[in-house]
Amino acid sequence: MSTLSFESLCLKDDDCPSPAQPQDMVDELDTDLESDEQEESNKETSIAELYLQACRLVGVVPVSYFIRNLDSMTMTLSHHGLGPLGCKALAIALVSDMHINTLEVADNHIQAEGAKYIVEMLRANFTIQHLDLSNNYLQSAGAECVAKILLENISLKSMKLAGNGFTDDDAKYFADALSTNSRIKELDLSHNEFCGKGGEYLGQLLANNDGLEVLDLSWNHLRMKGAVAFCAGLKVNMMLKHLDLSWNGFGNEGALAMGEALKFNNTLVHLNLNNNRLTNEGVGMLCRGLEFNDTLRVLLLAYNSLTVEGALALVNVVKNTPKTALEEINICNVLVNENFVHLLEVTCQEHPGLDVQYGGVGGFIAKKPPKRVDPMKVIQDYLDQRKLRLWDFFRNIDKDGTMRVPVADFRRAVQQSSIPLDRYQIEELIQRLDRERTGMVDYRGLADTRKQMMRDHRRQLRKVESRQKKEKQKSDRILKTFQSAVEAVTPHSSMVISPGGAKDDSSGPQHFSATPLSSWHHIVMSNSSRYSVTNLSNEHVHLPMIGGTTPYRPTSSPAMRSYSQPNLLDDSPRSPPGKSISAQGIRSNPEMGHSKLSPTANHLTRSRPALNAKQPEVKAKTRKVKKKKTTKRVDKGSKKTQTVK
Repeated sequence: MSTLSFESLCLKDDDCPSPAQPQDMVDELDTDLESDEQEESNKETSIAELYLQACRLVGVVPVSYFIRNLDSMTMTLSHHGLGPLGCKALAIALVSDMHINTLEVADNHIQAEGAKYIVEMLRANFTIQHLDLSNNYLQSAGAECVAKILLENISLKSMKLAGNGFTDDDAKYFADALSTNSRIKELDLSHNEFCGKGGEYLGQLLANNDGLEVLDLSWNHLRMKGAVAFCAGLKVNMMLKHLDLSWNGFGNEGALAMGEALKFNNTLVHLNLNNNRLTNEGVGMLCRGLEFNDTLRVLLLAYNSLTVEGALALVNVVKNTPKTALEEINICNVLVNENFVHLLEVTCQEHPGLDVQYGGVGGFIAKKPPKRVDPMKVIQDYLDQRKLRLWDFFRNIDKDGTMRVPVADFRRAVQQSSIPLDRYQIEELIQRLDRERTGMVDYRGLADTRKQMMRDHRRQLRKVESRQKKEKQKSDRILKTFQSAVEAVTPHSSMVISPGGAKDDSSGPQHFSATPLSSWHHIVMSNSSRYSVTNLSNEHVHLPMIGGTTPYRPTSSPAMRSYSQPNLLDDSPRSPPGKSISAQGIRSNPEMGHSKLSPTANHLTRSRPALNAKQPEVKAKTRKVKKKKTTKRVDKGSKKTQTVK
């Protein structure tokens, strides 16, 4: 079968039948109306005939729904089994159409081949504004074709690409395309396979794009790394209003990053975080950002692991934040208690527009039973307050001085004293002191019990400190990762220019780099809490052109310096190729690449010649000291040898 082109199947204007010329000048108005109707009919007939001819030559069965609804502005062809060839016939017919502005071809298995035909059609058709290509098995090849649509077409305003099997690498196509396309207002990328790296690209999409208002990323796999990188882009975004992140498994780490983003974002109105594995702790982190946000109106947190404590935190944040704009909070699976209902009524008096959807009344705050204090610890605290020894306590009970007292006498003495022990604690202490049921309590057993109590207490303190330290390190690591991601998508903090390069031009908008953030992820998420500039220089990072006058140089070049540091390389000699130059302009050996850079160290206060002049003297002094030590050791080692001169 011969390949058909659009030009060969498009009808020319000369081939279309022309309307009849009016005969009677008296009925001029009626003839004009009849002429317009006939032109419209001929136009529809031509598109229908063109579609039938394309189906016949391509070899597919025509879709009768398309022919019957040519006069409609919305063409819904979902679930019609078009396939790639059926999509080709449809694209041929739509090249010359000037009426349809919404095209829905979801679930037709058009694959990447069908997407290519859609791309060719949209190069000539500037009427279609809304396109639905969901569930068409486009995959990576289709993602590249869709990116061409976003780059070339000037009429599309919304696009649905859900359920097409896009992966992390495919997210780069959308990030690059939408960095220059500000006409797309709505984008649906739900039910795909974006993970951590995809979250990095999507975060840079938000940082670079200045037109997208609605974004649906539900049912993806944006876990901790992807969530943190995505929220970093959301922090600097200035246009997005509606964001759906449900069913992504953000977790408490993602909630912490989202809270940080909400502190600075002042455009987001609707946020969906349903089914994201959030707990009460994560909601508390999210509330820290809500305290500073004054634009978010709708917050959906349904089907997360929340209890009454998380619900109370949300209502308290609304009550204690006068400038909040929250109008709807959805926690429909949470059972609340009477305290929550009362707090909600008080809050609604101050914020009449607030609507909180909860599961019902009947919940409770889970409280752990109070842990019983070790009775030996109570006795030791009692003795420490009165500056007494354990022996003094036992000697008052042991009147005979045998170092052993009956259990009954010990119980009576403890009850008559002012030690704050109840009956159960006294019995527990006696069971530990008289394990063999001899009916006697000796001093050695009491002292051993105190030692064991102190060891257990120290062990428990170490566990608590270790747990708190790990939680703090985890939070700090997430915040550092978040801040590094923000710096990566912000030009003033991620720019590196050559010594003779032009400065940042603030007169025009700067284009952010749309490269993956794997470099800072690899460094920040490692065990080390700091990193050196030489480590970053080994990564391949694309940087924006500043001013258009300085050619790009890789960061491993010895002539590179940080934008924020003064240039010390103009007056200093060029470094040999075997040594690298740090951000401060000072030469450093390759072995020192992994050393920590102290932010307080002032390496720029001394000039380079002064540093070079002192180095020979230090080495000579060190050699003299070594000779003195060697001479001294020889004198001590052998008494018969002569003195070394």
